[in-house]
Amino acid sequence: EKGTEPHYLINYQVEMKLSSEVDEEVGGNGVGDHLSHNSNGKPYMVQKLKRTPKSLCFMAAVTLLIFIIGFLVGYTAHRRKETSPVCSASVLPFERAVAPETGAAPLMDWDKVKSLLNQRLTAAKIETAFSEFSKPSHRAGSPEDDYLGNKVLQRFKDYGMNTWNDEHFVKVQDPPASGSNRIIYKNDPEERPKGFLSYSGNGSVKGAALYACYGQESDFRLLRDKNINMNGRVMLVRAGKISFAEKVANAAKVNASAVLIYPDPADYSIGETTDLYGHVHLGSGDPYTPGFPSFNHTQFPPVESSGLPKIPAQTITSAMATKILWKLGGQSLPEGWEGFHKLGNENDTISVEVNNFLTEKKINNVFGVVKGLVDADRYVVIGAQRDAWGPGFAASTVGTSVLVELARSVSDMVEHDGFKPRRSIVFASWSAGEYGSVGATEWLEGYLSSLGMKAFSYINLDGIVTGTHLAASPLMHTLIEKALNEVNPDLEPMQMDNTAYPFLAFSGIPSMSFRFTSGRSSYQYLGTLLDTQEKLNAATSSQVPQLAAAAGRFAGSIALRLVHDHLLQMNLRKYDKVIRFNVAKINAKIKAVQRVSRALSSWLISASGSYGRASRSLETDVQNSNLDDIETCRIINDRIMSVERNFLSPYISPREIPFRHILMGTGSHTLQALSNHLDALKADNPEADADLFRHQFALATWTLQGCANSLAGDIWSLDNEI
Repeated sequence: EKGTEPHYLINYQVEMKLSSEVDEEVGGNGVGDHLSHNSNGKPYMVQKLKRTPKSLCFMAAVTLLIFIIGFLVGYTAHRRKETSPVCSASVLPFERAVAPETGAAPLMDWDKVKSLLNQRLTAAKIETAFSEFSKPSHRAGSPEDDYLGNKVLQRFKDYGMNTWNDEHFVKVQDPPASGSNRIIYKNDPEERPKGFLSYSGNGSVKGAALYACYGQESDFRLLRDKNINMNGRVMLVRAGKISFAEKVANAAKVNASAVLIYPDPADYSIGETTDLYGHVHLGSGDPYTPGFPSFNHTQFPPVESSGLPKIPAQTITSAMATKILWKLGGQSLPEGWEGFHKLGNENDTISVEVNNFLTEKKINNVFGVVKGLVDADRYVVIGAQRDAWGPGFAASTVGTSVLVELARSVSDMVEHDGFKPRRSIVFASWSAGEYGSVGATEWLEGYLSSLGMKAFSYINLDGIVTGTHLAASPLMHTLIEKALNEVNPDLEPMQMDNTAYPFLAFSGIPSMSFRFTSGRSSYQYLGTLLDTQEKLNAATSSQVPQLAAAAGRFAGSIALRLVHDHLLQMNLRKYDKVIRFNVAKINAKIKAVQRVSRALSSWLISASGSYGRASRSLETDVQNSNLDDIETCRIINDRIMSVERNFLSPYISPREIPFRHILMGTGSHTLQALSNHLDALKADNPEADADLFRHQFALATWTLQGCANSLAGDIWSLDNEI
């Protein structure tokens, strides 16, 4: 060691010098030669004893001299040891046993962690951030969007975080560069709405108007039951209930020619002339690079997402819709529908012209990380959208402000308060969120193979003060309930237009999204150019900073709990309930369909049982494990992290069907699709196929069994009975 090195060098040099001097004086041949033998085999010192008395006296004097010098050297060394605490301390570790290193970060009391977060993340700090991250306009790829991204990046750097950005060149559809899209009802003057729907089909079509309520599948079934011809019709549908993309996709399935979407006064109090903005890609990310990232002007053979609609779609104002709806003829509305009196008949013609243009934009995602001290390569991601159609105060400014202030708070806790996270927290500012979570999805596609192994959760901060909403992976339900002080929240299914959805259904990362509000009604100006601070203040009784702080603390407490504890706070048994519910529903329907063998039920029931046993086995392993051992915790946490990822069907391509999750995704591979297919078989629907059902059933069953196998851990722990 540093303190002992001079001591050893001094002793070694003194001893070497003394030995050489003696050898020279006694006629030796070098170091150690005084212990050697001469040619006649007798010891050298024995021969010296036979020499003259003069020689003997000389030898005695030399011996005495050596003794005196040795005594002085020993005494000096002893004094040095007593007066040199540095050397003494440095030697001690070699003299006693060292405790085994677990690598576990010292845990701060959880109540103290929460208290520190509450002290650091305040409404006053967030209110200051509002002014810093507000812009009248900051559409994705614009100079204003870049300016805000650079400002977020600089703030992350100021907090001492490791930072980086993620650049993409994406294709998006914007409204006509000159003029606007237009609609004409019969002989009325043409209307030119300013709002638009990105990724609409382009062109001019003409068809008879048909009111279709919210454009849900159930709404179109009601129209079919009334024997209404929907082929080539222009559908008038209300905004709400489901996404714009789902409305257009549902209309396309019944061969509609176009879709017009409007905010009905019964649902929206935003004014008669307020335009709506959005997108109609039934998916997320750049639809012209489906399944792979749009890095560096990606050049592959031309390909389009299957979620792009082929028919024109356009938003119109409430006033425009009212003029048309009042004049419709045809049948009366189905029972339970709200709206005007008639559905529309064959002579209620509407012309729709959409001329949106496709353009390439450079976008930047911005990141900062607070690194963990034990498993730095395992991380929770907290993200917020940065762009907006207009001011986007509720859509992006609030979320970005909370993101930045949460990053500052956690960084301060680590630097000044002694908080030591076991795992890392990545803070992400996304661009092109308004076009369908484009920035976030391109990042997921770019690092799909590694993120599934490293990222164990995603927390979405978009629109966090715009209504009452809470959606999450079942794995996170218990953690959320604890964070809400044991209050059972009203959890909703996660929708496709939520940025958290591709993390869950595309990448298999447990995710959550939430919104807080001071009133019962939701904020209605999202997706409009009226999403301003003044509108949000009016909707929340000027409690925006306080609500944002409360939402930030909630999100922060979830993230900090995930990086604080030895084990990830994920409840595997919650998925056990979801699986058993779906299996029971499918099993009951199989019994009612004669074209399908009842023996299939036992396969799925067995796979469900395997998952249940594996989740209970992991609980037992946790109870019998030493959680102070870093490797043990890492192995258990990796088993937990594998669950969501292994619900992604390995039998379909993410390019063709991106949302591969068999429980939370969309497509024929899901358990919900199996249930729907059984309904079609029972009704003798001509599109139903018993052989195809059995094929899909087998793949879904083995996906579930594969998840159970991975959760069970070692290969010798597997229990396959199928």
